[in-house]
Amino acid sequence: MKLDLHIHTTYSDGAFSPEQVVDTAIDCNLDVIALTDHDNILSHQIALDYVKKKGYNLEIIPGVEINTIYKGYEVHILGYFMDTENSDFQTLIKNQQQARIEQTTKIVELLNKKAGIRIKFEDISALVAPKGSIGRPHIARAITSAGGVANVMEAYSKYINDTSPVYVPRKTVSPHDAVEIINEAKGIPVFAHPIDVDISDQLTKELVSYGLRGIEAYHRKHSPAVVEYFSTLAEKYGLIITGGSDFHAPSINHGSILMGKNFVPSWVYDQLIQEKKRIDIL
Repeated sequence: MKLDLHIHTTYSDGAFSPEQVVDTAIDCNLDVIALTDHDNILSHQIALDYVKKKGYNLEIIPGVEINTIYKGYEVHILGYFMDTENSDFQTLIKNQQQARIEQTTKIVELLNKKAGIRIKFEDISALVAPKGSIGRPHIARAITSAGGVANVMEAYSKYINDTSPVYVPRKTVSPHDAVEIINEAKGIPVFAHPIDVDISDQLTKELVSYGLRGIEAYHRKHSPAVVEYFSTLAEKYGLIITGGSDFHAPSINHGSILMGKNFVPSWVYDQLIQEKKRIDIL
């Protein structure tokens, strides 16, 4: 079994539509994928409908990636198999989306006033699927298209970073809240790419008490040694292990599709399914 449990679409900062992701997954001989857009779940049903229409043999796990902030760190919490009708979960997604809109609106105002870069909110929202999650990549692209900078990397370095005078932090929940809400919605909350968080050991311990059920040990950023480290941490706290490519777009450096390219053992899927069955019994 070949799987990739961390994939983004145009409903957040991915380059491919849900349909393109499905087609690519088939081309990559994947058996199971999870769509995990940032603060957004709209791609899942679209992908399911497309799979049915095409008659593909591909399992799609409903997922999400919640962007949170804790002690100055951006901490991402993956969720799998949530009851998306759960009222607290729906409120979480609604609030996260509203916060993204408010942040972007304020940044656009400051770009016009302080930097003289004439862009509109609509220039940015047009770069994401309808009702999708607007983020830094879309703002950076809009700045570049408006001629404010030479390229997207320059947009990040000058305007879309925490120290820029035109950047406005986004209001968001804590990772503790995200874990708790996903858990209460009978989903499986997972600490995403923990290598990005220097305090991951201590934070994992804290999040376990809030209902954390997994760690993403297999990730394209994780070397074999890092995979082993976080696998050991998962075992220490009785957590399941997940993994995925965190696919956003074809790699410019490698000139290839990276979806499904990093090895994720098939038993990761078995652990995830068993955990979901355990939760549903409770």
